[in-house]
Amino acid sequence: MTLYIDPPTWPGHGRMWSHLVSDVSFEELHAFAAAIGAPRRAFERDHYDIPADHYAAAVTGGAVEVGSKELLRRLTAAGLRRPKGRPTGGRPTEGRPAG
Repeated sequence: MTLYIDPPTWPGHGRMWSHLVSDVSFEELHAFAAAIGAPRRAFERDHYDIPADHYAAAVTGGAVEVGSKELLRRLTAAGLRRPKGRPTGGRPTEGRPAG
């Protein structure tokens, strides 16, 4: 079980945010997020958005600190990446080219 978190460098809604991902499964990710108090509504396609003031709790809980590019590389290598504009089943949206 390995969860990864990038630094809180993503601005939004007057706060800075991190991304929390799993390299094993979404079930693992949801369980970890619940354990650190992240609400399910913070889940977006393939990651949880974690506000800067909860970053330390994620790291203390066992999330490994990595850069954003490394986080994306690990998520993609695990086959769990769900880019915007694509259905969660992995096939292109009807009428849109793959890619």
